[in-house]
Amino acid sequence: MPETISLTVNGNRITVPSGATVAVAMMSASAPCRVSVSGKPRGPLCGMGICFECRAVIDGVPHRRTCQILCEPGMDVCTQ
Repeated sequence: MPETISLTVNGNRITVPSGATVAVAMMSASAPCRVSVSGKPRGPLCGMGICFECRAVIDGVPHRRTCQILCEPGMDVCTQ
């Protein structure tokens, strides 16, 4: 397994340690996971997949819980 993984977050290429979750990648890129209906940026809260605050679009699929998904090479992640 590679020591680092490259992926795209909101159009920016970033590198994270192997084994990092998508939530970690988004925080590293200073990107909110989603934007609330009032326009406020949202991010991980519970970190264990219960609160759904960390939802983002991963490889075109919306509502993915970023705290539960490990980064993969070439993954495309966007704020929801």
